[in-house]
Parts: sequence; structure tokens; C-alpha cells
Amino acid sequence: MIRREIRITYQEFKKTDELPVIYAGLLLEARRMAGQAYAPYSGFCVGAAILLENNVIVTGNNQENAAYPSGLCAERTALFYANANYPDIPVEAIAVSAQNKNGLIKESVKPCGSCRQVMLETETRFNKRMKIILDGQNSILVLDGVDTLLPLSFKSSALK
Repeated sequence: MIRREIRITYQEFKKTDELPVIYAGLLLEARRMAGQAYAPYSGFCVGAAILLENNVIVTGNNQENAAYPSGLCAERTALFYANANYPDIPVEAIAVSAQNKNGLIKESVKPCGSCRQVMLETETRFNKRMKIILDGQNSILVLDGVDTLLPLSFKSSALK
């Protein structure tokens, strides 16, 4: 047996004004979208803002349904909209923020597995890594590409 370890590298910021201006603006837009989420069952409101290579910003938020599998996460809402309406424009960055009845969540929000897989597919589609900005009261994480969120991922090359 060989024991191996996977490590990831990311940047951690304490406040939005420490971020590069473009990412700070994107994160504020994600926060705004979290405030408009439809989450009457969980009370966990998530917003996402995507910066495309052409400088267009696309947003989305989570949309819940009493039949839970019928809802959709903020990240996928925004990515699917971007990919449908700007099919030839790569994603530069995605910012994700979440709040509950107490306001902005304390720890950095973490995308679910399905959202991570869709983010990976978007990177694969355009052959371009995206910056991922994950919001929280205690820290804001900035990651370079989905591999940092989804190591040992299932990629289309596995189908060949």
C-alpha cells in the first residue's frame, strides 16, 4: 500500500476590501442575490455572481421547492444561465455567498457536489480555470479552479 496526500492551495481574506476590486464587486453582487433567494423551507439563502470573459456579470440564487429535488442551487442557476445565453464566453470567476436568519453565514460557504461537478464541466467546456470566491463572515476564500474544490474529479476524459 502507498499512502498519498492531496493538498489544496487557496487565498484567505478577512474583509471584502482586501480583495481585488473586481472580485469584491462580484462578491457584493452574490450577497445581493442571496438576499433575493427563494428558500422558504431551509432558510439558507444562497446567491452567486459570475464574471464572464467579456465582463458581463450573470447572477443567480437558490430556488427551493416543497419537493426538494425540484429546487436548484444558486451556482447552477447562474452557470446554466451563463452557458445558455453566452455559450461561447468562458467564465472568469464565480462568487458565492450565503445567509440565514442571522445574516451572512460565519464560515465560508461551500458548494455542494452537484455544483462542483457543473463548475468542473464549465471549466472543461472552455478549457479555462475559473476563480472561485467563497464568502463568509470569518473568512473569504479565493481558489484557483475547481480542482481545488473537487480533487480526483470525474472528468469527461474518463468516458473515453
